[in-house]
Amino acid sequence: MSIYQATIFWQRQSEEVFIDAKYSRAHKWSFDGGATIDASSSPSVVPLPFSKPDNVDPEEAFVASLSSCHMLFFLHFAAKSGYIVESYEDSATGIMSNNAHGKMAMTEVILKPRIKWQQPESIDKQTVDNLHHQAHEACFIANSVYTEIKVE
Repeated sequence: MSIYQATIFWQRQSEEVFIDAKYSRAHKWSFDGGATIDASSSPSVVPLPFSKPDNVDPEEAFVASLSSCHMLFFLHFAAKSGYIVESYEDSATGIMSNNAHGKMAMTEVILKPRIKWQQPESIDKQTVDNLHHQAHEACFIANSVYTEIKVE
């Protein structure tokens, strides 16, 4: 068993009434390794100026965590299979819509990885598809959610 922690901190500004719902949603995420991330609600959920668009929002972090987990397992299985990856870049997209219960949810995440191999001539589509399948099956985050995850 492993345990992971994050500290989330928000503070009301002195000029904010709060009960009128006109308060900043900007806050901080701090992690045990020392990283601190500026966070906020998404401007698509809470309009400006009460959200901060240049901060990471929970929905973006969800998409990033799925993409990152998938990538880390993909790299693991590629290395284990003897394939050398030079770079991996993913332009992941999350789609919010109503789920089967009529609740707003991240219903789909689409991963669009671009992989550069040391010897691309030795890698065929079936091999890449298999590595993605293994990564998806092993990904802790994907195994924790109901979101449909596609790799294009």
